[in-house]
Amino acid sequence: MRRTLGAAAFTAAALCLTSLPAAATAAPAHRPAQPQAQVWLTTADDSAQLQPQAPVDFHPGGSDLTTITVDPNRTFQTMDGFGGAMTDSSAAVLSTLPPAARDAAMRKLFDPRQGIGVSFLRQPVGSSDFTAAAAHYTYDDMPAGRTDFGLTHFSIAHDQAQILPLLRQARKLNPQLTVMATPWSPPAWMKDSDSLVGGHLKDDPAVYQAYARYLVKFVQAYAAAGVPVDYLTVQNEPQNRAPNAYPGTDLPVQQETAVIEALGPLLHKASPRTKILAYDHNWTTHPGDIATAEKMGEDPQTDYPYEVLDSSAARWIAGTAYHCYSGDPSAQSALHDAHPDKGIWFTECSGSHGATDTPAQIFRGTLTWHARTITVGTTRNWAKSVADWNLALDPNGGPHNGGCDTCTALLTVAADGTVTTNAEYSTIGHLSKFVKPGAVRIGSTNYGTTGWNGQLTDVAFRNPDGSTALVVHNENDDPRSFTVAVGGESFDYTLPGGALATFTWARDARLSSALRELPLDGAVVTASPSASAELAADGDGSTRWTSGAAQTPGQYVQLDLGRRTHFRRIAVDSGDNLGDYARGWAVTLSDDGTHWRAAASGTGTGQLTTVDLRSASARYIRVTQTGASGSWWSVADLHVYR
Repeated sequence: MRRTLGAAAFTAAALCLTSLPAAATAAPAHRPAQPQAQVWLTTADDSAQLQPQAPVDFHPGGSDLTTITVDPNRTFQTMDGFGGAMTDSSAAVLSTLPPAARDAAMRKLFDPRQGIGVSFLRQPVGSSDFTAAAAHYTYDDMPAGRTDFGLTHFSIAHDQAQILPLLRQARKLNPQLTVMATPWSPPAWMKDSDSLVGGHLKDDPAVYQAYARYLVKFVQAYAAAGVPVDYLTVQNEPQNRAPNAYPGTDLPVQQETAVIEALGPLLHKASPRTKILAYDHNWTTHPGDIATAEKMGEDPQTDYPYEVLDSSAARWIAGTAYHCYSGDPSAQSALHDAHPDKGIWFTECSGSHGATDTPAQIFRGTLTWHARTITVGTTRNWAKSVADWNLALDPNGGPHNGGCDTCTALLTVAADGTVTTNAEYSTIGHLSKFVKPGAVRIGSTNYGTTGWNGQLTDVAFRNPDGSTALVVHNENDDPRSFTVAVGGESFDYTLPGGALATFTWARDARLSSALRELPLDGAVVTASPSASAELAADGDGSTRWTSGAAQTPGQYVQLDLGRRTHFRRIAVDSGDNLGDYARGWAVTLSDDGTHWRAAASGTGTGQLTTVDLRSASARYIRVTQTGASGSWWSVADLHVYR
């Protein structure tokens, strides 16, 4: 809890406990109104989709509730945008609408005011499984047995009918739109299978060069058609070795790097704005892909993105693209830690459903899984973009040509022209409508997990105009009440079970703090009881150190900062397990771990205890339990601020 604490002990160095915020004085005659947070809500029962709610006022101080502390001083990745793919199928169903209805659907998707402001598109280069045409295609198809190394037959005429007009309209509706392009297959004459479905790229330098030139011609043709391409990958899902009757290519690391080595200098000269992304596949190698590789006698290459970024081709690569169909978003952070100079983009995830699921079950299941895993999970793990799969499909999840027959989209377009917004519309919209391109992810305490733990999960951003957007999902089926704290101000809110909400507030000096959190990566954590002490300072609110028994005096958590360090605040966060806060506490400090001096003490009443100290300095910080309770004592995280 955030609360005003009375000083209980002082040292000769005049350490003291102060109030946060300071006690209010008489209000001036024309005191500015308290800052407000605007609120938009989507409920798991589909009774509200991105519906505005009554705004909430910030107030000085805090509460005893679980507290999400937003810290604008901690910054992470810069965001490109959020959206999906204008597949051939999406373009086909949107094009069946009468012009006025089609324009309304496009505004619903791309208009930042009237719609959700989709700001990122992943565009197939040629045919994918979501193709309305009877036959799959590329932009340089040749009769069997013939080649076209000169690319004299290259043409994007197929896309001129439906796809490009919609893309140009999308760019007009949202001029900040980012476009990423991805091929599902090179032309069949470049492959050892002579087919768009399966097979490898021929292992021939002339083919690598031809494929690189093919991709460059696509980028140039799209730019000439009014749709500049910002990012390009060389193969969708390169480890999907046995696609189900739709275009795909088994592209091992060695071939991907060879293509990129050929493509890099050509693309840099022809279209400097277009950056290359690697991999474009799942967080982990899918078990089915491993089994297929072993059956084919191939190396599964389960470290594919690492191998590509460790290769000489890395000099041409801006970063790595990921999909959601195997593994979890923590893989993004692992790769970021290994290659912090390269970006992470999340580029595909489709909603799906079982054969007997009802519409209500589909909506709830998609909303809750996507909210925790995609909306929050990918962005908290360094993703600069979040893209679902199809923007629009018909009620049967089509048209499609092979591949997924249970996929869903942001919009469903019925034969009678009715357009329905699905759960993905909200899980993307809670980001795209409020988090603008160029926004920076900022610090916020988080208690939920992508694997579901029934707690609160969230992510926060600072927009280029200085405003803040905080997205919160309640993983629990029951309503959850919580506090959002920024600087010395806070507001309380109750989120329905399974719901997703976005809170936004304008730049305001009262919602800032001069304090900076100290990184505790190198700190040594000890505790009594000692089990899992490191979880008390791992920066992850979903993990915790716990006493594992009733609270008794003498239990403690201790930080060794490694050297004498100056700090002004300590925050003890007991996490989202209500009641696990220390009933009584004392903070003591030491320079050698042997001789201790009292700094502050008090009585706990809620989940976050904030202790302000006047210019404290120590190597060791110990927080000791001084109360007693039948409840366990948990510390999700200790925070130290200077």
